[in-house]
Amino acid sequence: MSTNQAAVEDLIDELYDVLEKGWTLPLSGGKSFVDVDEAKQILDEIREAIPAEVRKAKAIVADRAQILSEAQREAETIVRVAEDKAKTLVNQEEIVRQAQAKANDIMAQSQAKFREMRNASNAYVDDLMRRSDDALATALAELRKTRQSIQAAQQNHQQ
Repeated sequence: MSTNQAAVEDLIDELYDVLEKGWTLPLSGGKSFVDVDEAKQILDEIREAIPAEVRKAKAIVADRAQILSEAQREAETIVRVAEDKAKTLVNQEEIVRQAQAKANDIMAQSQAKFREMRNASNAYVDDLMRRSDDALATALAELRKTRQSIQAAQQNHQQ
């Protein structure tokens, strides 16, 4: 769990504490009165923390692009090295055939490695994005629920 996600969860816990500290008037139908300023301050802190998670997710996507680019460059370098080695071999038929087979093998291996790295990086980024999305969705749902409770409390207080 990231530090920001933990901070958001801690802030949500604080907001629950504020709601639990609220007092209830008799015959109010279970409605509570809470310190609105304290609740608003906690909500503002949550609002500040959430964009940090979004920035982190964007950085992860950028890292994915960099990993793919590096893998492509590495694959191209391996292919170039294999081709250069194949060209420098003696032009005798058997040696040339063996060199070509080895170059093809290295090329196939580098392409397989590139695909494997790309798939692993895509899976990693997808998992991180999914977890970030889940965390943000949970935080947003809790935020909306808390906001509705506060608004309901304010409306009851004004009546």
